[in-house]
Amino acid sequence: MTLSPRISIVIPARNEAAGLRTLLPQLAGLMVDAAILVVDDGSVDDTRAVCVAHGVEVIRHPYPKGNGAAIKTGARAARGEVIIFMDADGQHKPEDIVDLLSKFEEGYDMVVGARQTGSQAGLHRAVANDVFSRFATWMVKQEVEDLTSGFRIVRASLFRQFMYLLPNGFSYPTTITMSFFRAGHSVAYVPIHTPRRTTGKSHIQPMHDGVRFLLIIFKIGTLYSPLKLFLPVSLTFFLTALGYYIYTYFTQHRFSNMSALLFTTSVLIFLIGLISEQITMLIYRDSDQK
Repeated sequence: MTLSPRISIVIPARNEAAGLRTLLPQLAGLMVDAAILVVDDGSVDDTRAVCVAHGVEVIRHPYPKGNGAAIKTGARAARGEVIIFMDADGQHKPEDIVDLLSKFEEGYDMVVGARQTGSQAGLHRAVANDVFSRFATWMVKQEVEDLTSGFRIVRASLFRQFMYLLPNGFSYPTTITMSFFRAGHSVAYVPIHTPRRTTGKSHIQPMHDGVRFLLIIFKIGTLYSPLKLFLPVSLTFFLTALGYYIYTYFTQHRFSNMSALLFTTSVLIFLIGLISEQITMLIYRDSDQK
């Protein structure tokens, strides 16, 4: 399949020489006119040498900065109007690009490869992704099939508008997805099946990154609509305070300090959410400017 030269393929890679030896020839045969760019995130193996041997442009970080940092480096350097992001470990199959691109040409601003059952790297990853996706679906009132997939096609100009929000770590897909929804851009999902990694090893450590995954849930809320996250918490404190006040009124005939504390906490959480909502609106106020 011959694609327009307006398309750039950005592949973040850290110690992925083995995967790139298989991936790059496949991409070169499929994506005849696309520009392929590999961002070497401080690899200590032959990642750069493999890219050079296949005639692929490579940008090297002097030390590991993180997957998100590699994505941002690639997005800045990409010359195409459309960018395809995919991993170097062989889990993202080049032939799936055809389906993603076909959906993208229908007029969407971003198309994401949604991993189906059995495609996750482990049970803990599958459960976490399902929780994130369900929470995001509730936030945006749109079906979010896979919030953390790194296989996606985006309009370069729109993607660059939100790069300052992206973390240097592994949660960039979450941030950019919620940013597109918040700005009102069109997002679509295409089902894909990803095989388990056969070369190298994942840079995500479940125990070490567990807290960071939890923080992603709160980040989802604060990126899209903070008040929608803070209001239920505030309401919970308010109802607890009201219930405790009724209890103490009939049992002790008084308004207790605990009730006052709970009522005050409820109001403070609501006000924090209200302020956060205004800040979020300021963050996205320039999203329509080129």
